[in-house]
Amino acid sequence: MARIYHAAAGLLVAATLVYPALAAVNDAAPNGFSVSETVHVAAPPARVYEALIAPQNWWSAAHTFSKNAANLSLDAHAGGCWCEKLPDGGSVQHLVVVYVDPGKALRLRGALGPLQGLGVDGALTVTLKAEDRGTSLVLTYNVGGYLKDGLGGLANPVDSVLGEQAARLKSFVETGSPEAKGH
Repeated sequence: MARIYHAAAGLLVAATLVYPALAAVNDAAPNGFSVSETVHVAAPPARVYEALIAPQNWWSAAHTFSKNAANLSLDAHAGGCWCEKLPDGGSVQHLVVVYVDPGKALRLRGALGPLQGLGVDGALTVTLKAEDRGTSLVLTYNVGGYLKDGLGGLANPVDSVLGEQAARLKSFVETGSPEAKGH
């Protein structure tokens, strides 16, 4: 178990070196953590939502198992899957959709990336609200469960990864490319 924890922490820490944390850790404790990312997107909520449910267009390939974001899909209805195709007929279920309010909110359950190998579960809630001639997009990921050395130390790395994805989604909606200038 320690090897899995160290591998997961290593991958998530590497992400923090590329995309510094946005200081959006709400809470961190041995039994779990909560992180939030908020970005303003210069587009109406309906347009942001349509981009959100097509992660293959904006999610970073570095944070996929296949290293190819084109292999991602999101079936945006209750019970739907945020999934990834792998070579030779393999697949990954990243999250399961539990709530959909198009243009307003999307909630998914599961453990993202390296967290899958740990004894944890999470709820990722994305809310969209028309604000300031655009959309306030808030990603909140609450994770809880058991890990021998505690989960609190994973909060900052997970926040960093989600911060990167929020920035990529914003850039994709506003410019047509998920690569923000300067990255």
